[in-house]
Amino acid sequence: MKVKLANKRGFCFGVEDAIEIAERAVEEHGPGNIVALGPVIHNRSVVQRLEEKGLNQAGDLDTLAEGANVLIRSHGATPETLAKAEARKHNIVDATCVLVKKAQEVVKQLHAEGYHVVMIGDRNHPEVRGVIGYAPDVVVIDRKEEVAAALPHKERLGVVAQTTHSPEHVAEIVAEIVKRPFKEIKLHNTLCMEVTQRQEAAVALCEEVEVMFVLGGLHSANTQELARLCSAKGIPTHHLEGWADFDPAMVAGAEVAGVTAGASTPEWTLQEFVKGLEAL
Repeated sequence: MKVKLANKRGFCFGVEDAIEIAERAVEEHGPGNIVALGPVIHNRSVVQRLEEKGLNQAGDLDTLAEGANVLIRSHGATPETLAKAEARKHNIVDATCVLVKKAQEVVKQLHAEGYHVVMIGDRNHPEVRGVIGYAPDVVVIDRKEEVAAALPHKERLGVVAQTTHSPEHVAEIVAEIVKRPFKEIKLHNTLCMEVTQRQEAAVALCEEVEVMFVLGGLHSANTQELARLCSAKGIPTHHLEGWADFDPAMVAGAEVAGVTAGASTPEWTLQEFVKGLEAL
């Protein structure tokens, strides 16, 4: 089978930084002596490798002894979590993505300027839960149908978005917001350009292949968005974690397959998958 790869795919700089920080922390403090408050990134194979090196990624502040070494994962944490960690004299190692930090700072700033903050994103995603903690009463919406009921009238709105969302999705919701009678709307672009470039490359590749494979963690928001965008192009699309999830029926009748990978997907996962496809 012929395989074509998206020209932008795989690890982004935020993920690379988070993994490097986590590995360095384990080396510095020793295996088993540092605890992450959740998976460092949303990729099972990377999480497993970090655990094999000695990083506990199932941390809970309420169960840790005072003074423990605590790693903040790439998705960030709420101010309350950080304050609790500091109060318990934990040594904090921060692996928060710089773009997530930017979103946190923007939300804090918008509230200080008197704006009613709105975040476009998945309210259950750890990044969103962390970002909205930087201002009180942040409204989270993720569908244009939610705008009318969720947002107050005649308010000054400050709008941000989950870093992994697509520009098209955000624009659709913003367009709905501007139809409402708000006195002022201030929009900050908090989208990750690395993620956007991967989305554009994946959509472009759909024009050249008969079936698309999007590799990455099933809980990875940016990988889910890649799969959604490819599927929206009308091409059969499969979101898989790796070669172990592949079924030959997925490529039945196809001669050319496209492959891309989310921003938290390691290159070794992609290469193993490509070799498997090419061997068919």
